[in-house]
Amino acid sequence: MAEWLQFFAYLGAGLSALLCFLLSFNRRPRIQAMWWLLMTVFCLYVAGEEISWGERLTGFGFDLLREVNAQGESNLHNLEGVQNYLHASFMAAGVFLGWLGWRFFPAIEAFPARRFSLYFLIVAAFYFYWDVSWISHGDRIRNDQEAIELLMGLGLWMHGFTSLRRLLRLRSTAPG
Repeated sequence: MAEWLQFFAYLGAGLSALLCFLLSFNRRPRIQAMWWLLMTVFCLYVAGEEISWGERLTGFGFDLLREVNAQGESNLHNLEGVQNYLHASFMAAGVFLGWLGWRFFPAIEAFPARRFSLYFLIVAAFYFYWDVSWISHGDRIRNDQEAIELLMGLGLWMHGFTSLRRLLRLRSTAPG
């Protein structure tokens, strides 16, 4: 269930980013549109990965991927060599989207604003604690990964949606 919620959050974020890309394409500086395009690709890619590219709906998948996939699905993020780096990627993405992006690149509209920081920083903190919890507890903390990962999708969707609203307001108030 949480994976479907993540799918819809990333799909909403991707569609919002796509509309921001289209609205930003003729504005200056044009580089803003390129950042929105990258955010679109990222969000739609993650949305597809969350539902194994529709395999759960259609039953159609790739046997070659299923054979080397830790969960027997047709997605890339659960490949045995890739899966080992997922926690580090969530930590890095959480810190970047939750702090580094708005702190060091505030002019890039596609990076989430400071007010959305906790959607991402909580994800980074969870995975950091998850990976080091065996040191202090002997066992790992409770596995709430899917619920925690949902925060990142929701944060991107909220950022994309509010950015889209802002761009639509700017467009409606722009002269001629």
